[in-house]
Amino acid sequence: MDVLTTYQAYLAGNWQDSDSKRTIEIVSPWQHQPIGRVQAVTQDEVDQAIQQAQKAQPAWASLSLGERGAYLNRWADHLDQSADDLAISVMNEVGKNYDDAKKEVLRTVDLIRYTVQEALHMHGQSVRGDGFPGGSKEKLGIVERVPLGVVLAISPFNYPVNLSASKIAPALMAGNAVIFKPATQGSISGIKMIETLDQAGLPKGLISLLTGHGSEIGDYLIEHPGINMVSFTGSTQTGKHLSEKSIMVPMVLELGGKDPAIVCEDADLDVTAKNIIGGAFAYSGQRCTAVKRVLVNDQVADKLVEKLKSGVEGLSVGNPDEDNTIVPLIDDKSADFVQRLIDDALGKGATLVTGNHRQENLLAPILLDHVTQDMDVAWVEPFGPVLPIIRVHSDEEALRIANKSQFGLQASVFTKDLDEALELAGKLQVGTVQVNGRPQRGPDNFPFLGVKASGMGTQGVHNSILSMSREKLTVMNLK
Repeated sequence: MDVLTTYQAYLAGNWQDSDSKRTIEIVSPWQHQPIGRVQAVTQDEVDQAIQQAQKAQPAWASLSLGERGAYLNRWADHLDQSADDLAISVMNEVGKNYDDAKKEVLRTVDLIRYTVQEALHMHGQSVRGDGFPGGSKEKLGIVERVPLGVVLAISPFNYPVNLSASKIAPALMAGNAVIFKPATQGSISGIKMIETLDQAGLPKGLISLLTGHGSEIGDYLIEHPGINMVSFTGSTQTGKHLSEKSIMVPMVLELGGKDPAIVCEDADLDVTAKNIIGGAFAYSGQRCTAVKRVLVNDQVADKLVEKLKSGVEGLSVGNPDEDNTIVPLIDDKSADFVQRLIDDALGKGATLVTGNHRQENLLAPILLDHVTQDMDVAWVEPFGPVLPIIRVHSDEEALRIANKSQFGLQASVFTKDLDEALELAGKLQVGTVQVNGRPQRGPDNFPFLGVKASGMGTQGVHNSILSMSREKLTVMNLK
């Protein structure tokens, strides 16, 4: 029998066991057995990590952008060299198939390198005093960006490498220190990622990785006076809780979604079906940008459902080590939640097109037709492989239903009429509209944001650097 690995926390640049002498067991969602243990750190250790971060940050901020970038480029190199091992870790820990896990790691390598280049090309500006009526040319304003201090980065389970590095890299390039709290399910992958950052020789104390129960250190971290900014990706429920706990601390929140695909009467149904299937069912729909409802014109609904049924039934189902698209959900609780949404819809008259087969936390992809607005699945984010189809009589009706949601992350519009696409895009209450394409995060140089219950603030490399720094004005009085 293999000995279960106990992973250490990374406290102020040192790998060590927690003083709590307690660990948390991580169970693979598809192997259904423990794959490792992580530390349950204490509040005292949180204090120590933040104090060390505060001490290390000023010297880091005093380095040139090029010097900071050299550390991050070494991190990218080490991450690249560890891509295979990290992909296996992601596969085992969160159930993502190996190919997608490897793509996540390599995308992260590119993100880190791009972050360095983006920071190098972000310059300050000067402002002339006589540019305002009555102003004086003898005043010259110099505007520069300075770091916030200590950034708390909280990442989700579904992209444990990419959505962690997309917070850590901009924070470091902006001159901050970082406290990194990965999702418990995903923390082994987060630890392995930080091992590659440690290999880059980052100054001691600049970053700490803290694992532990949210009930013990979650609110404590958020309310800690040593935290100067919070970047969080996770559920809307948790995001709202964090925003209530945090007082006068800048936050960027990437939360849930109920991304609609609006299918107009003139849409190319082959392109539409392909994008909807890929958008809805990749990684079993465990993505904030998954297509989570289809609002289709009833004139083409039958044809679209036929194409979707064929495509969905062609999806591979099983364990991630066999490169399946539909893989077990992260835990039984998540599978139970999706099943309740399905049962509610069927009980209220929805039509089961295909699916509704379950083995533990593995659900075959489910396609539901004739979904109505009184069904929970029309409004609730499932985070699983279920796709509801809502038939509408017009684009205007689709728009009303789309905007009625509490969420506003992304939306897709499928039509051959560019004018109609732009009109709908202008009226959709979301952060991003995809025309004839599926919702997705990226490319990582694009802004990424949600409105309403889908988030607060803007990400993407450029915007993340902005959110993790602030403007500072120095006025030169020339006479």
